[in-house]
Amino acid sequence: MKLVRRYCFAVLMLVLALALGGAFPDKRGTILHNMAGNVTEMVSIIPAIFVLMGLADVYVPRETVVKYMGERSMFVGGLLAILLGSLAAGPLYAAFPIASMMLRKGASFFNVSVFLGAWSTLKVPMFLFETTSLGAAFSVTRWVTNVFVILAIAAVTNATVPAGEKEAIIERQAKMEPERFRKEGQRQK
Repeated sequence: MKLVRRYCFAVLMLVLALALGGAFPDKRGTILHNMAGNVTEMVSIIPAIFVLMGLADVYVPRETVVKYMGERSMFVGGLLAILLGSLAAGPLYAAFPIASMMLRKGASFFNVSVFLGAWSTLKVPMFLFETTSLGAAFSVTRWVTNVFVILAIAAVTNATVPAGEKEAIIERQAKMEPERFRKEGQRQK
């Protein structure tokens, strides 16, 4: 039953796509082409993300994440979150498993929010493309403005989300952690 609930949305979207293909036969080819393209993109990106996450899970100790990105990391944590997010490559949906791992390892809610914001808007390849297309003045202005906006949004989100809800989010992520890592994490606390 848990498996059905987990993939309910994906199955619903598949049924909806098939229904739309049946209702609009002239659009069936476009629908199938778009579905195949999306699946191909995900299959080509997600495995690499999971390999990197696995390596980080094994080789980056929890203490290191807590020290540099935990609640007391202050300026260093935000700066590191911006750096990690801006150097990342790939679509935004690839950032969520990494954000989940960061929460499990002890990163603060604020720093994970900054990381997600940086991933979505501050990517270096996008900055380089903008600079060649729209000019350096525009690119630098947009990038610097976005840094401040991301920090402000993360601060507001961190302040307005109740502590109990943050703990519930972190607890859900901890349940996803393999059993042997949970035991190691409990020993380290």
